[in-house]
Amino acid sequence: MTETHPAVRGDSGPVTAQLVASRVLDVPDFPKSGVIFKDLTPLFADGAVFREVIDGIVAHYGRDSFDVVVGIEARGFVIAAAIAYATGVGVVPVRKAGKLPRPAFNASYALEYGEAVLEVHEDAFAAGQRVLVVDDVLATGGTAAATLDLVSRAGGTVVGFTVLLELSFLAGRDRLAPRPVHALLTV
Repeated sequence: MTETHPAVRGDSGPVTAQLVASRVLDVPDFPKSGVIFKDLTPLFADGAVFREVIDGIVAHYGRDSFDVVVGIEARGFVIAAAIAYATGVGVVPVRKAGKLPRPAFNASYALEYGEAVLEVHEDAFAAGQRVLVVDDVLATGGTAAATLDLVSRAGGTVVGFTVLLELSFLAGRDRLAPRPVHALLTV
């Protein structure tokens, strides 16, 4: 008997979704009991796959559609830096509370397993600067919503939000509506 698997899906098509899926490891009970952590470090470690993923994100938006890339701490930094380098734009980190050295806006939010605070420098963006926000995983949407709010409060204009992996059963996309979400893999 042949085992059937649901087709992988993502906003950039099944080939990209399968590429991401092939490099995700499930880590049970991390960071706490009952949580299955989706580890994307194997994707980051595979140079050819990482390049293809970054090129796919750039192609989705177009090289000239954003002026700066925001990466959400910490794995979002890796993705944002690569996109910024590939397109010749700057990168802005959104950090956990207390990590930025100058005046910053902050936003509190609930995680699926706790609470946290994010910050961005108050002068991170020129007024109306077009911002692409990226992270590794979209779960409940708390981190993403807080970040999108911070970008707006700091004067940026969000032109897109991309994640490598969306956990659709946690309905993060719904929380971010009407803003569009671009997820390379949705499970």
